[in-house]
Amino acid sequence: MVALSSLQSLTSLILMNSYSSSSSSSPSPSTSSPKAFLTRRKSIFFASSVLGSFLHFYTDPAPSFQFARAEEDEFEQEEEHVVQLFQETSPSVVFIKDLELVKNPKGTNEIMSTEDGSAKVEGTGSGFIWDKTGHIVTNYHVVAKLATDTSGLQRCEVVLVDANGSNFTKEGKIIGFDPAYDLAVLKVDMEGNELIPAILGTSNDLHVGQSCFAIGNPYGYENTLTTGVVSGLGREIPSPNGKAIRGAIQTDAAINSGNSGGPLIDSYGHVIGVNTATFTRKGTGISSGVNFAIPIDTVVKIVPYLVVYGTPYTDRY
Repeated sequence: MVALSSLQSLTSLILMNSYSSSSSSSPSPSTSSPKAFLTRRKSIFFASSVLGSFLHFYTDPAPSFQFARAEEDEFEQEEEHVVQLFQETSPSVVFIKDLELVKNPKGTNEIMSTEDGSAKVEGTGSGFIWDKTGHIVTNYHVVAKLATDTSGLQRCEVVLVDANGSNFTKEGKIIGFDPAYDLAVLKVDMEGNELIPAILGTSNDLHVGQSCFAIGNPYGYENTLTTGVVSGLGREIPSPNGKAIRGAIQTDAAINSGNSGGPLIDSYGHVIGVNTATFTRKGTGISSGVNFAIPIDTVVKIVPYLVVYGTPYTDRY
């Protein structure tokens, strides 16, 4: 408003000067009229140009600023949502170590930790808490050595987080597995600890393009979050026993060695699949971005039989 008032005053001043100049320099109205008219018209044109330039310079930037601010607020809300999603879901994810006992002269096979050198880590994987009684769901191929062990030297160490946020380690006992669907269930002793089970979602209403998140322990790095979208549905992938797992979820959320058995979750923190496989670039071992998860609807059908009977549904009927 101040700038506009100043410009109005400037315009009036220019016009007054033009009138004054034309009046004082012309001896008679008859001879000076054309020149005075041209001078006034030039003055008006000049004043209009100046006014237009200043108005353009002082254009209110509020609309563009508000638009940029709205975009920034939306991005911050999105970011905060992902942070909260991880904080609420990660306590339900576990770190699994596949161990082999090292024989010693005393012939004991007890194991509580790998720190004393009584066992060597042969592989790592992920899993998630199925219920408060200590059942853990993971991939069969993560614990395949334990499931087929005949030497008595294989062990499984599970790192968990309790309801108070404290880390602790327990030995995982395998109670059931189904190689056809690459699923297995471990059981840990929960005496003195309270667990936070994962919240299960559904996979029959997924859509290509919706956001998804993978939480696991790639290459042994605990509590790693990767983000992406559902890239495809109804895929077919090979199982450890050579058969096909149908209906798999394809995602571009990075899944690498150690992510296997961990949960694929949606934007609400609900488990929609069990991360199980990735295509790697030949000779590099690097994920190609084509990753797969066993749909949770399939998992829900298989796991209860493994918990109760220790064998797959197909083995009983």
